[in-house]
Amino acid sequence: MRRLLLTLLAAAALAPCAAGAQTAAAAAEMPNAAPTRVVVQVSEADPARWNLALNNVKNLQDDLGARNVSIEIVAYGPGIGMLKLDAPTNSRVTDAVKAGVIVSACENTMRNQNLAKADMHPGIGYVPAGVVEIVRRQREGWAYLRP
Repeated sequence: MRRLLLTLLAAAALAPCAAGAQTAAAAAEMPNAAPTRVVVQVSEADPARWNLALNNVKNLQDDLGARNVSIEIVAYGPGIGMLKLDAPTNSRVTDAVKAGVIVSACENTMRNQNLAKADMHPGIGYVPAGVVEIVRRQREGWAYLRP
């Protein structure tokens, strides 16, 4: 009886792990499944924060499969400086864009900081207002991440 109880307890403890693995495997095998959608906020000028965000994005693509996830990084406020041509994160932003990540700069912030599109990384996109873009994405069902 005791052996049966221990076996049942062990099976119950492993069930969530097995279910999670089955779910991930099933999602990878379902080509018509809706992709996971994630909007990432970066509003700090700290290169370490940007590298953390870019690491999170890469991990999402690696773990879920790049074809199974749509990601948009939205930069505004002081964080927009990391999207300038001379930013220390420039090569990492290039890698993210090449990997299919949408990187959007807030035009409100650009105006307030007297930045032109010529000052910015050539691979990024633009949104009228960064915070509005994040709210819009959340209303569309996108997950929100702020590293």
